[in-house]
Amino acid sequence: MNFENKTVLITGASKGIGKAIALTFAKEGANVVLNASRKSQYFDELIAEFNEQGYSYVVAIGNVANQEDVTNIFSIASEAFGQVDILVNNAGITKDMLLMRMTEDQFDQVIDINLKGTFLCTKQAIRPMMKKRWGRIINVSSIIGLIGNPGQANYAASKAGIIGFSKSIAKEVGKKGITCNVVAPGFIVSDMTNGLSEELKTSYLGNIPVGRFGEATDVAKAVLFLASNQAEYITGQVLNIDGGLVM
Repeated sequence: MNFENKTVLITGASKGIGKAIALTFAKEGANVVLNASRKSQYFDELIAEFNEQGYSYVVAIGNVANQEDVTNIFSIASEAFGQVDILVNNAGITKDMLLMRMTEDQFDQVIDINLKGTFLCTKQAIRPMMKKRWGRIINVSSIIGLIGNPGQANYAASKAGIIGFSKSIAKEVGKKGITCNVVAPGFIVSDMTNGLSEELKTSYLGNIPVGRFGEATDVAKAVLFLASNQAEYITGQVLNIDGGLVM
């Protein structure tokens, strides 16, 4: 797949899945807009890697839950490369707590970043895509949005909301040459999984048919496919990337 002359914006690109997606598109020749809510060691390391490889990129710092920030993010992208052709809404946070102890602020923060951020960025991206009659929107949900999880009512609600939102957008813009799809990762190797006890890891792995946790690159490769011309007849779909955990 070749993405030369295409511009992709990845929100929450600092590390993990977002970083893997950014590097995967860059390797395929895309112009990459790297977003994070703030600068960090992880973000600096990502930029250093882009510089070392000579990839085409621009940095766009901003909070996706804030309309002014989102407008600025897209302005930076436009000034550097023109319109955004591919949007990957990956930014997300967790504020885990059992419902009886969850505060309104913990609920609101997760909904704002995960769901409202997806709404604001998609709305900003979609008009230029419609004018060009080509665009790809890939939203990162989670299997938790499909099956729920104790202590993650806020996160599950946000990720389930992304699925319903994406299906609606797919129906609105399909005739304009724009597709909108969802990837729903399962257990992906991360700081969270690395911190699990061996007993818990064994328990989780026992429920994954392929017998391993996923890698961030497993998600990135699926996103790359959904953004390509090979996937032009796929829209409104949820692709579980979970090793068969949820069937």
